[in-house]
Parts: sequence; C-alpha cells; structure tokens
Amino acid sequence: MKEITKEELDKRVAQAVDNFMAGYGCCQSVVAAFADLYDLDDIMAKRIAAGFGGGVGRLRMMCGAVSGIVMLVGLDCGQTEGSDNAGKSACYKVVQDLLARSEQVNGSLICAEILGIKGHEKAPNSYIASPRTAEYYKTRPCAAKVESAARIFADYLKTKIDA
Repeated sequence: MKEITKEELDKRVAQAVDNFMAGYGCCQSVVAAFADLYDLDDIMAKRIAAGFGGGVGRLRMMCGAVSGIVMLVGLDCGQTEGSDNAGKSACYKVVQDLLARSEQVNGSLICAEILGIKGHEKAPNSYIASPRTAEYYKTRPCAAKVESAARIFADYLKTKIDA
C-alpha cells in the first residue's frame, strides 16, 4: 500500500460518499475511493465492484458497501499463494473483524434488512437499477452506509499507520 496520512484517509471517506451521490453503486463508491492505494486504477476498480450493487446484482443480499470492505481487505492483505493458509486466515480475520464492526454500527450486513425489505427482491425486472432521483436519495440510507463502510476501512488503515 502507498503511504497515506490519516487526514487523507478522512478525505477518502468523503470521496466514497461523493462517488455514490454521482450515481455509482455502493460497492463501487467504497472501492474506488481507496483503490489507487493498491495501484488499482479508478476504471478497473469501478468495473470489478459494479456487480455488487443492490446487495449483489440487486438481489438484496450482502450490502454493496460491505462487499466493498471485503474487496479492499483483499487488496490490503489478501494472500497470493494458494498454499498460504496463514495468509488466508489473517485476511479472514480482518474481514470478520471489520464486518462485525459494520454489523454493530448498521444493524445488519444484509441489504434487504438495511432497506427494510422482507427477503430478497423478487419483482419482475428486479435487475433494473433504480433511477437516481432526489426521492431515491431521500428514501435510501445507502449514502450513510457507504460513508460507514469507508470509515470502517479508513479506521482500519489508521491502525496500521499507528502500528
């Protein structure tokens, strides 16, 4: 990871929210705000994260912002050798710790539960993205969840700066 200050990490939290307000999905917004720290360019970060919006393909499963945390942890400490069980275990521990924090802060890791929807959305054409209108932003907690996920990841990185 490139060197970064705590102040710069705080700016990235705001950038994640700005990304969401510009129309990007929750996962895209979080991942793109930090991707360059791992030499991942903005376009590729947004492409990799694109399918995780709406709780993975708009199926309302794991929150896209939370999926962004998982992707970023993989970039930060994911193992690159298949036989590296210690590396896998270390990465899994970080994922579990950060997701436990997200669940504590947000009440759930599941998109449907965060949105107050019963079960996964099964409506016809559920794959069609909702238009981003003023009403959409007023009725969705997603910007706050993007901010929360970005903050949780930024705080994790801050602990590494302090170490």
